[in-house]
Amino acid sequence: MPLQSLNPATGDALRTFATWDEDALRARIAQAHEAATLQRSLPLEHRLLCLRKLASLLEEESTELARTITQETGKTIAASSAEIARCVDACRYYAEHAVRMLAPELLPGEGEHAYVQWSPIGVVLAVLPWQSPFWHAFRLFVPALVAGNTVLLKHAGSVPQCSLQVEALVRRAGFPRGTLTALLIEDRLVETALADDQVAAVSVYGTESTGRALAAKAGWQLKKSVLQLPGNDPMIVMPSADQDAAIAAVIEAVCKGDSIRRVILHSEMYTAVMGRLIASVESLSVGDPLREETRVGPLGTADAVKLLEEQVQVAVTAGGRVLTGGTRMVGRGNFFEPTLLADVPRNSAVARDAFSGPVCLLFRAHDLQDAIAIANDTSLGRSASVWTKEPAEQQQLIHGVDAGFVALNALPEDDPRLPVGGAKRSGYGRELGTQGMREFLVAKTVALGK
Repeated sequence: MPLQSLNPATGDALRTFATWDEDALRARIAQAHEAATLQRSLPLEHRLLCLRKLASLLEEESTELARTITQETGKTIAASSAEIARCVDACRYYAEHAVRMLAPELLPGEGEHAYVQWSPIGVVLAVLPWQSPFWHAFRLFVPALVAGNTVLLKHAGSVPQCSLQVEALVRRAGFPRGTLTALLIEDRLVETALADDQVAAVSVYGTESTGRALAAKAGWQLKKSVLQLPGNDPMIVMPSADQDAAIAAVIEAVCKGDSIRRVILHSEMYTAVMGRLIASVESLSVGDPLREETRVGPLGTADAVKLLEEQVQVAVTAGGRVLTGGTRMVGRGNFFEPTLLADVPRNSAVARDAFSGPVCLLFRAHDLQDAIAIANDTSLGRSASVWTKEPAEQQQLIHGVDAGFVALNALPEDDPRLPVGGAKRSGYGRELGTQGMREFLVAKTVALGK
């Protein structure tokens, strides 16, 4: 079955790509394995030179690349441009700090000298969604490639152009052929790729069901796995918070569609902030994502719109109330109204589920401990945002909220310096930072006798 690139704003077909059969897949895996052997032999300085070249290519072609992202995913052109800029930052960060990250780590001890040497694991299979196709790829493969690994990139089938452009950029930057390969395969062949003896590890950024299935396969084959799975991310706002900044952050989260899902407001400010949020959401411009003034574009796929519509309906059936929005928009494209929901029962499945789209749920908290309890009332724990100016409250919130990433008086934002990853059923393992680089390295202990 071919991979078809569709414009989510219009439904028009952009390009169609033939998928590979199993023989073609195995040939690419073999090529990636050969490239991994070459990568290990190349000096780190060579890989860093290629990384700096990659950053320059991204900057030079940012306008064209951002347009491709927008045309395939529906992200606004402003958000797509910011995505490319973030990729540039990641390249330059690791180009500057990789020598330190990969340096042998001396170990204290008596009688002998010992250290840990970091060695690449080999071929890494990366399974990624349609959202942020460049950034999710770059934040994984940049540290992996610099460390001497190679990557097989399996994006969602709706973004083949983005995936192929990422591969072409890496090759043009000077990395050996096969260092990064965009896999044009059907989903059924992902497990075939993972089962290949030449693939050493897998990283999954996707649904919980996909993560479970591939992690189980990797575990059975004794291969390393890293899971970046969805969250039901909370944002807690206390009375001392800067309300203007907090409201702006909620609106930004609605526009991004893949950040904060549950906004937990202290009862003292609940009604006033809710009114301001409704007005702000209703003023958002929805439409052509290529227009600079558009704040909310379409979702990337028709299935994503259908799922979001079903989730909102379930929330209403459970007792929730639509404050604004709540429906698919009439006309062409995968558009869904920016939506605020209130009064969704905390114990309902939909209140604990992951959403993907311009939807936020509002909750009322009676005090700080109630807010923490609401935030933690989910099996997911990707990230959280907490807003207060009180130092004591800040510490209680940071320590009390169960999440892999907590942002204070800000939205959680990916930064090359900061490791990201979930807690609970939002996955395990980390990307970015030193920890992200070491996920796909072997810690080889070397002990030297007297």
